[in-house]
Amino acid sequence: MNFFDASRRQGVILSFGGDISENVMFSLGEVLKLRMRQGETDASVAKRVFAIFVEQAQNVIRYSADKVVKPAGPEAGLISNGVIVVGMEGGRFYVVCGNELPGSDVQPLRARLDHIASLSSDELKAYYREKLRQPPDEGSLGGSIGLIEIARRSSAPVEFDFQDLGAGRSFFCLKAYI
Repeated sequence: MNFFDASRRQGVILSFGGDISENVMFSLGEVLKLRMRQGETDASVAKRVFAIFVEQAQNVIRYSADKVVKPAGPEAGLISNGVIVVGMEGGRFYVVCGNELPGSDVQPLRARLDHIASLSSDELKAYYREKLRQPPDEGSLGGSIGLIEIARRSSAPVEFDFQDLGAGRSFFCLKAYI
């Protein structure tokens, strides 16, 4: 049995592991859109899957500890190492991402995710609006709302885990169901 067959049987629609950039994310997004159309996915569900995919990919690109910064110029940007998987499980879609991060980021990120997971739908909406009015969190490379967006678009609380890799690094994995 090979990896490809096993992943298809486990409902994997799209799987990518390696160096990812904005251009790679765009290309993978096009493939995902085609796969969703091919599977005749409901348009509103496909839109939520795609939005979560983009947020997850951007998190890998921005926050992976394993990255290369391209020099300034027309092709400037980040290339980061991570994994992104989109699939079906129990009749619903999921999007998983994973990347290395500095061990010092684990506790603040865990606290933030625990807080987000504890909020009801209405509380998430209010928290999102509150964060929109505030400046981005210290160290944020975006608007500090990506994880809230993922939680708002998910059909269940996000699942996450951290695995200590030693040498001051951890592997972070986030799974969202749609």
